Amino acid sequence: MTTLRDIGEDALIARLVALVPRDPEPAAGPGDDCAVIDPGPIHDTLHLLKTDALVGGIHFLPDTPARAVGWKAAARVVSDFAAMGGRPERFLVTIALPPDTDVTWVEDLYRGIGDCLKTYGAVLAGGETSSVPLKSAPVISIAAIGSVRRGQLVLRSTAQPGHTLLVTGTLGGSRHGKHLQFTPRINETNWLVSNFKPSAMMDVSDGLAKDLPRLAGASGCGYVLERTALPLSPGSSVEDALGDGEDFELLMAMPPEQVDALLAAWAGVFAELRLTVIGHLAELGIGEALGGGWDHFAARD
Repeated sequence: MTTLRDIGEDALIARLVALVPRDPEPAAGPGDDCAVIDPGPIHDTLHLLKTDALVGGIHFLPDTPARAVGWKAAARVVSDFAAMGGRPERFLVTIALPPDTDVTWVEDLYRGIGDCLKTYGAVLAGGETSSVPLKSAPVISIAAIGSVRRGQLVLRSTAQPGHTLLVTGTLGGSRHGKHLQFTPRINETNWLVSNFKPSAMMDVSDGLAKDLPRLAGASGCGYVLERTALPLSPGSSVEDALGDGEDFELLMAMPPEQVDALLAAWAGVFAELRLTVIGHLAELGIGEALGGGWDHFAARD
């Protein structure tokens, strides 16, 4: 018997999407941070669709404050809209909880979701509630729709060899609670796509060791990573920066001739947020094996 642990998350997704009907002419399909729906050439904007889930014991612990869980659940989705150059609009929230869950915990969960929606100008459109068996893990699932201007959409798959790799903020530290306090980089991406549109971009959710090869592979490229250049969160090592995951910073590629101007302009607009060159894309097949990063089905102690 072949198990999920045997094949891993990326191989599972590839198998599953091959089993169902797909849009024959997608603006962007499975494999990007959001799905993209083109409503037709008379429209100036494209629709962005995203779904995400948090599971107790995987994404948060029993003693994690519910309001922080709610913020994280919604902010993860906002981060994916940011990675495409877009904005969130309407959210659907599904919760599946054991029947002995404290009502106050659920109310605080929604307060956290509400905090995030208010911050980024989105609204709740609906949702669903369900029970799970006693002692089962709680599940919070969010689906959302957003939009992006047609000329500002950024994919993972449109960079080229030689393009410079950059990352916002610092990496590592999620194991120590950073994953509950992150700020989706929506304001930064809205500025980027208006001034220095990246050739490819994604958010770092599973760790740079997983996500850098994904971005490079989607663009048909290899990569060269400058480990000594990685911007580290306080108390974090290079290994933490590569493997902790849930940084929710932006990983982007830029044509090299634009990088100096971008860095200078960025420093003037976002003085408190670092933007760091960490390497470049290369010809397909070039790139060191990076250990670490999050795979939902990998064996763990």
